[in-house]
Amino acid sequence: MTEFDEETLERLRKAGLRPTRQRRELAHLLFSECTEAMTAEGLHGFALRHGVKVSLATVYGTLHSFCDAGMVREVSIDSRRYFDTNSDNQQYFYYEDDKRLVGVTAAETGFRNVPIPPEGLKVSRIDVVVRLKRDNHKI
Repeated sequence: MTEFDEETLERLRKAGLRPTRQRRELAHLLFSECTEAMTAEGLHGFALRHGVKVSLATVYGTLHSFCDAGMVREVSIDSRRYFDTNSDNQQYFYYEDDKRLVGVTAAETGFRNVPIPPEGLKVSRIDVVVRLKRDNHKI
């Protein structure tokens, strides 16, 4: 078994997930090959290009299993769901023209302070999305 197989198997076992072939292959792609948050359709195409034979339904199911296990987080933008391997509080640039979601640092967005929630509530997580669009007036 290769080194990535051991690392991927350990990640899945730690999350309490059975390491099926599809989960192993998709987890390897997500955690070792992807550089930005992906939609299920994006991961499906990425998997096919990397020789992973898997259905779109399996990708959806696997991503939701990963999400339930805390391995990835789901971020919804304009009724599209993106899955990010960084499960900490996150800040993003959303490239509207390309429909891409890319994680950035607090220094890049300037958002640092968390508002105080109303009594009896706590902040469960923070997602800051800075939407970017091409400026057609600047060439």
